[in-house]
Amino acid sequence: MPIIECTLIKGYDNESRKLLSERITDVACATTGADPELVIVTIKEVDGDNYMRGRKNRNPAPPPKHPENIVREFLSNMEKRNLDAASSFLSDDFVMTFPGGNSFTSLEELVEWSKTRYQKVSKTFDGFDTSLKNGSAVVTCFGTLNGTWLDGVSFSGIRFIDRFVTKGSQIISQQVWNDLAESKNGF
Repeated sequence: MPIIECTLIKGYDNESRKLLSERITDVACATTGADPELVIVTIKEVDGDNYMRGRKNRNPAPPPKHPENIVREFLSNMEKRNLDAASSFLSDDFVMTFPGGNSFTSLEELVEWSKTRYQKVSKTFDGFDTSLKNGSAVVTCFGTLNGTWLDGVSFSGIRFIDRFVTKGSQIISQQVWNDLAESKNGF
């Protein structure tokens, strides 16, 4: 039964401490094979006056935005076609790849390309999965697409998977897989 103790400078909110405990539990389970019910995580907090690094007392850094929330906000802005707000989540070297190997480096390119495919599209999410490695996060979301074809006919229930890579508060890449072509062609 793993018992893991963390020490933090006082000042992190409840949500950040809970997320830290959940992630540590997940790592312990994946590494040791322990059942989550058997993993104990404790967080001890120290006052900033009792914490020193580099000969200086420190305050906690603000916690980063959760990668899933970054992706959700980005996709929400995309659906609303608020491209300025959506662009604020993208790194300078952002690239997105859609079915057929179509790659774009700007949201404006994507919008122009999509005008040849459908009038509008929205996503219904079935789930999100997040993995962390070397300071980056991979967020995968999946569910179904709903919308309107160019001829005005509605569509719904078309499967999709989006894979995002984030670093800090920015999205570095997006890869998209979906069954739009199969649905449009009647397969």
